Amino acid sequence: MPRLLGVDIPNDKATVVSLTYLFGVGEQTSRDLCHKAGIDPKTRARDLADDELGRLAALLERDYVVEGPLRRQLQQNITRLRDVKCYRGVRHRIGLPVRGQRTRTNARTRKGPKKTVAGKKGVKDLR
Repeated sequence: MPRLLGVDIPNDKATVVSLTYLFGVGEQTSRDLCHKAGIDPKTRARDLADDELGRLAALLERDYVVEGPLRRQLQQNITRLRDVKCYRGVRHRIGLPVRGQRTRTNARTRKGPKKTVAGKKGVKDLR
């Protein structure tokens, strides 16, 4: 299994597909990488030579922000929003949807499982 930037990429898939296993590399970026490195996108990842892997790694390091640095950059952006106490930062802080979605129903991914609250007594219970 070839390793790029500390990530194992799958052997049996085409190079253009295997590169998408890196965080921050999608289909278009992987096509661009193959083109710039002079690698056939359809070759299997296991058939890549060491010099080809080296060219890919050098291109990724030089021209793109991927994996650890990208994760760090995203986390710093969220931290900055929290520190500024803007609307999006407050939503991140309290674990609610950030991009304007409704929360009366849905939003279970952000809010977590339902927390049941004791309901009010009905009319029949007052008699």
